[in-house]
Amino acid sequence: MNIEQYKKAKLIREFEQLLLRLFGEGKLNGTVHTCVGQELIPVALSAHTTDDDTFFSNHRGHGHYITRTGDVKGLLAEIMGKTTGCAGGYGGSQHLYKEKIFYSNGIQGGMAPVAAGHAFSKKLSGKPGISVLFMGDGTLGEGTLYEAMNCAAVYKLPVLFVLEHNGYAQSTSSKQTFAGNSQKRFEGFGLQYFKGDIWNTETLDTEFQKAVSAARNFEPAVIEVSCYRLNSHSKGDDNRSEEEVAAYREKDPLHIFEKQNVAEAVLVKQEIEELLTGCLNEAEKDAVLENAVQLNKLQSTVTAFKPLEASVRASRINELIYQAFREEIGGNTNIVFIGEDIQNDNYYNPKPYGGAFKVTRDISNHSQQVFNAPISEAAIAGIGIGLAIDQKLAVAEIMFGDFTTLTLDQLLQHASKFQGMYGKKLPLPFILRTPMGGKRGYGPTHSQSLEKHFLGIYGVDVIALNYRIDPCSVYKQLFANVDSPTVVVENKIDYTRYFNAPFIRTHEYSVSADRFPVLKISPKGMKPQFTVFCYGGTLADTESAVQELFIEHETAVEVICPMSLFPINIFPLQQSVAITGKLLTVEEGGSFAALGSEVIAQLVGSGAIIKKAAQIGNNAIIPSSYKAELALLPGKEQIINAILKM
Repeated sequence: MNIEQYKKAKLIREFEQLLLRLFGEGKLNGTVHTCVGQELIPVALSAHTTDDDTFFSNHRGHGHYITRTGDVKGLLAEIMGKTTGCAGGYGGSQHLYKEKIFYSNGIQGGMAPVAAGHAFSKKLSGKPGISVLFMGDGTLGEGTLYEAMNCAAVYKLPVLFVLEHNGYAQSTSSKQTFAGNSQKRFEGFGLQYFKGDIWNTETLDTEFQKAVSAARNFEPAVIEVSCYRLNSHSKGDDNRSEEEVAAYREKDPLHIFEKQNVAEAVLVKQEIEELLTGCLNEAEKDAVLENAVQLNKLQSTVTAFKPLEASVRASRINELIYQAFREEIGGNTNIVFIGEDIQNDNYYNPKPYGGAFKVTRDISNHSQQVFNAPISEAAIAGIGIGLAIDQKLAVAEIMFGDFTTLTLDQLLQHASKFQGMYGKKLPLPFILRTPMGGKRGYGPTHSQSLEKHFLGIYGVDVIALNYRIDPCSVYKQLFANVDSPTVVVENKIDYTRYFNAPFIRTHEYSVSADRFPVLKISPKGMKPQFTVFCYGGTLADTESAVQELFIEHETAVEVICPMSLFPINIFPLQQSVAITGKLLTVEEGGSFAALGSEVIAQLVGSGAIIKKAAQIGNNAIIPSSYKAELALLPGKEQIINAILKM
């Protein structure tokens, strides 16, 4: 170890020791995970990185941050909860940020596909630089990591995975959690493999040089660095033997350097103490973050409606979605499509395909920005988010809505958190689109409507297309304006419906002026007696039901069908329920803790008087039998019966 390496590593160590002292004095809250003993890893790496490289770190990332950014004061202020911190006091110890060069999160393995996606963007744009993903050996139990590694190798991405192997996953020895051979495991994914340790700094430097060089040459690599964490996992939770820790303290490279270079070590420590004291004095004067931003999703402004004109375009919904994609891909080099089976004919398969429902059909024939992905839904979402961080317009397709549960971590813990946990809203032009719904005989795991599980996630918008609003115009608007992660739900039955289907003759159609319109269907010549709330694929059955109710039972029903499920504009419902006092909500998914429940709660909370309310949904497993499925899922007869019972 040379003196410069020692200075950098010592700064990290003294910073970590300062944090522990501040905790002891009651000046810090929460938790902190120090990297004492592991400081030389980012230090050795830094000799081979450039200003174009981006670090993606984990819960033990202070050393990574200091080495990459040099922002000691910003890091200290952040951990102290100050508004001057690198994440404005929102991130704390685990969620650190420096624009374009540093992102960290506390979810093990979760940043791996994001790092891969960011590297993908650089490759597609011809930008210099690599993505560096830091992970501990405890992360080797996370499946998302391997999805990301496989994708990195498949797409030949400039990404380096740095494995800090300290032998423990929090308090559990890796001997209990890891089986097999790590080198064979990584090489099995087609990654270049390098190995070093902190006790042989010259060898470590050489291995880092080779690993970084491989990544820069689009040969994604892993470097496994053996090390030892000298402090506890967090502030004091340590169940290791004192003898084991003491033995590693004796062989600690910084300890050995200090014994051999006493005078130099004393001077270095004095310099660092002065620096840290200055940073602490400044940070203590800074304002503490006291008022976090609240996300207000209840829109209560008046919404103007205008008549909806009948379409003359005799196109099916899937054709219109395809048209939007085809037109966009032809003129936007910044857009990237990624998903399973979305390419058309290619080198490996000469016959056309283009997605399970053919919505992406031949767009890959007109662009080099359409990519088939492995069956790796978490990675597909994460890579899309990583692309979006670098301002690519990323469109990720999940083949069936049932599979979207595998993307939840990436949406909830990453796309969502990037909207606020770094003290600012990161523009994230990311669209995750998927077909939902049943009535095609696909059975229990290919017919569910799961959109309710994605509603209410901070900063993640959810849209449900319906066949009365032109999906081509909706997607074009999204492509032009999206800066927040957006989930788009497309109904499988609606794919086959025609956009120019005749309106029901007993009702008038109008749409709101919202960015994503609310559709209102009102009875002609009669005051509505009931309000029905529906969305997406339930609209067609609702229309049939209200027409029969009008003709056969002289019962007037007004339908409110929003496109934006979250955030949702309940004002049109407030207007309608103020007249009817009776509300029926209709959705294909489960009715417990569902959108219908939330709508009723928001209406009541806004002061609306609801005399009667009912919900229709499906709370059972969907059978493969087509007839049984039709009988189970909400349909025309169920809606009619529910209205007549109210």
